[in-house]
Amino acid sequence: MKISSARHALVRVAELLAEVLGLPEADVLRETSDPRVDAVLHAGNLTFLVEWKPSAQAAPIAHASMQLKQAAARRGKRTVPLVAVPHMSDAGKRYCAEAGVSWIDLSGNMSIEAPGIRLHVEGRPNRFKPRGRPSDVFAPKSARIARWLLIHPDRTFGLRELAAETAMDPGFSSRILARLEREGLVARDESGAIRTADPEHLLDAWHASYDFSKHGITRGHIPARSSEALLHDLAAALDQHGVEYAATGLGAAWLLSRFAGFRLVTFYLRDPLGTKALADLDFREDERGANVWLVAPNDEGVFHGATQAKGIRCAHPVQIYLDLKAHPERAHEAAAHLRKILLTWKRHG
Repeated sequence: MKISSARHALVRVAELLAEVLGLPEADVLRETSDPRVDAVLHAGNLTFLVEWKPSAQAAPIAHASMQLKQAAARRGKRTVPLVAVPHMSDAGKRYCAEAGVSWIDLSGNMSIEAPGIRLHVEGRPNRFKPRGRPSDVFAPKSARIARWLLIHPDRTFGLRELAAETAMDPGFSSRILARLEREGLVARDESGAIRTADPEHLLDAWHASYDFSKHGITRGHIPARSSEALLHDLAAALDQHGVEYAATGLGAAWLLSRFAGFRLVTFYLRDPLGTKALADLDFREDERGANVWLVAPNDEGVFHGATQAKGIRCAHPVQIYLDLKAHPERAHEAAAHLRKILLTWKRHG
């Protein structure tokens, strides 16, 4: 389905509100006198202040939430700030919840809290997926830009400098940056230098689309007296065989943050281990009983920002945080803890 205009979208929002509130469509009245928001809809004894955003990325959602809260503060208690999008993202839901604003999407999902009502609908499929192959600023190579900006959140870069740092073509980098800028995820100063608009938003947007399974993952088992010993022994063996690596996932999160125990050890490998090296490690492929994931990365950018921790080379915390999305055990908690202590940024003014 295609949204022809913002007006079309707002008409659909009014229809959905009438449907869920059990009102005739004609009883949801639109007011156009408030220039601070896209629409004011009166439904029964409630007033909905609506901000329409064609993208559910974190940055536009956060901006809409701020605008709505400011506008709602000037109205009565029965005013409901409402963000509307084609299909709400997980990051968008989180930002709306943190801001205390309601949301609705044109696919029929919603979370609306108002005096006397509480509406929550999820699970309806996205009816507005773009046709054809979308341009993805977080595709493996393209994501080098986002990664580098998140690794250096307090720096600004010229285009050619950023392209050189990430080993990218300047023309290709320029196109990626233009898309990120349109989404409100990067900004430029008066001289045109580039920085993150808000690192939190950029990381959330990347996390929402990140898919660890796109890497080449070999799952197996290596006998070891403990997971910690396995982590150190495997790193030592990789050093001995001259294989460039970076630990990620639960083991790396433990090294950097000491969050809880872990069983699974995960390493990115620049080059694959040969048959003899695997035999020397007593490695055997085993999907179910795996305690080791050896990962052939889909782009060398995963090694950017890698550092030493307890004698083991670890991927940057940004990369580890993303990778934990696909890990088992207490990976979700480990990711939250890692982000809390290592991925905290000052917001740009």
